[in-house]
Amino acid sequence: MDSGSIITQVSKEEVNTPLQEKGAQNTSPSKKPRNRSIFQSLFCCLCHDNSEPIPVNNNAPLLVEENGSVTKATVKCLLPEIKPQDANKICVVIDLDETLVHSSFKPVNNADFIIPVEIDGVMHQVYVLKRPHVDEFLRRMGELFECVLFTASLAKYADPVADLLDKWGAFRTRLFRESCVFHRGNYVKDLSRLGRDLTRIIIVDNSPASYVFHPDNAVPVASWFDNMADTELLDLLPFFERLSKVDDVYTVLKQHRTSS
Repeated sequence: MDSGSIITQVSKEEVNTPLQEKGAQNTSPSKKPRNRSIFQSLFCCLCHDNSEPIPVNNNAPLLVEENGSVTKATVKCLLPEIKPQDANKICVVIDLDETLVHSSFKPVNNADFIIPVEIDGVMHQVYVLKRPHVDEFLRRMGELFECVLFTASLAKYADPVADLLDKWGAFRTRLFRESCVFHRGNYVKDLSRLGRDLTRIIIVDNSPASYVFHPDNAVPVASWFDNMADTELLDLLPFFERLSKVDDVYTVLKQHRTSS
């Protein structure tokens, strides 16, 4: 396996080119191509197995047969039945890389976690930095919402990161790359497949490509790499406190986008 396909984005220190959105292919002629190395396969989600079926979903383009008929497929909900303690809570889908943490192969003296990842029989160390205020953010979000970790990274990397990151059990469910839809060069998180009412789902993500099917459900966040003065997660908490009390997220999110 080319190691760059495990994690969703290349470290800015490891490629001397501007970062592109997670999961998006770089088609700009003015940018240098990414280094096809161990960093490529672990940090970006460009590698796609063409044998992997693209699920039918409510907002993405439907699969069409040769005779012009739409493929009918029963798509299993990605989330289990809601737990009694979360019955009246809004579902919040939260991204991992560059939203809550930043990971790198390059050794970092102040790494919060060091995750061993096996690639083709060789163990590699991934150095993980936590975004400032992520602990407070996850603790409070877990109290207010039914939280779901949804990442385009592979579970062999993201699952152990989540084990160390989520000390409060905020994430009721974890979803990884196999739960994404590969659409036009991107791994997209199709919220219609979760099994929850879309009027009560929010996605928190730094990459618009990740929620292209449901932009009206998104609370965008800036990509984070190593700025330890960052306060975005902390600043968002009052907004989420307000959102946790509404019946329909669309009205509040529309107002939020208009005022931003």
